Amino acid sequence: MPEPQPMSDADWAFWDSWMRAQRRMEREVDRALQQDFDISKSEFGILVTLRAAPGGAMRVTELAESLGWEKGRVAHLLTRMEARGFLEREEAGAAGRRTGITLTAVGAERVDRAVLGHGRVIRRLVLDRLAPDQVQAISAWSRAMTGDGSE
Repeated sequence: MPEPQPMSDADWAFWDSWMRAQRRMEREVDRALQQDFDISKSEFGILVTLRAAPGGAMRVTELAESLGWEKGRVAHLLTRMEARGFLEREEAGAAGRRTGITLTAVGAERVDRAVLGHGRVIRRLVLDRLAPDQVQAISAWSRAMTGDGSE
């Protein structure tokens, strides 16, 4: 395998602008979810995942795996989200452990509204600023980075 080439000033400038754009998108998405829907980006991820699950229900371990998060992080968020009425946890394991999660009507309504608003933010920040060939190039690169060759 050939030795990697050092990065040029242009390479570093590209990387810096890419990272600044990523941080801006993250801030804007977080701000919009908090301000417009009173949920965090993490809560949004959980709600969207549950909304897509059959019957709006999953096991905690399945949810953690699907999000790529530690089970402890998920459990902490679930406690907070249950208190807000977004989901219900059910005993489904040994020793009274609450291992099942179901999206409530309140949670479903919140995520449905947030998905529409989130889409508007993505369109404003990203899609409206890119030409179709740029979208295709970024999509191809993203699939290569994640190992997802599906179209």
